[in-house]
Amino acid sequence: MVTRLNKDALAHARALLERGDVVRDERDDWSEHAPTTDEENAFIEEHGMAEFARWHLGEDTDASEGTKGRCTFPYGDLSRLHRCAVISAESRAGQYDHDSIEKALKDLLAEIDADD
Repeated sequence: MVTRLNKDALAHARALLERGDVVRDERDDWSEHAPTTDEENAFIEEHGMAEFARWHLGEDTDASEGTKGRCTFPYGDLSRLHRCAVISAESRAGQYDHDSIEKALKDLLAEIDADD
């Protein structure tokens, strides 16, 4: 699997933070705050796959273009940036040696925490 950093998604995440569209929740909250499959599908139907991809810092280039499987490392609930999602994604990126994604997430978390 070749997963690369989605720079457009990182810019989107930072813009959300700058606007204050961020939830400063705890690490374990992501299981409750993550969008459901139905919510993801409704979002894609309304906004398209390109907009859905902007909510994921990773892009699996081995997966087919235009599929949800291509989008990895979500950082929000499709409306706001979530601290818990960033923490969860950073942990997974480190676990699977996606260094550029892990660094971007670590930096994003520092920005979230500094903004408190």
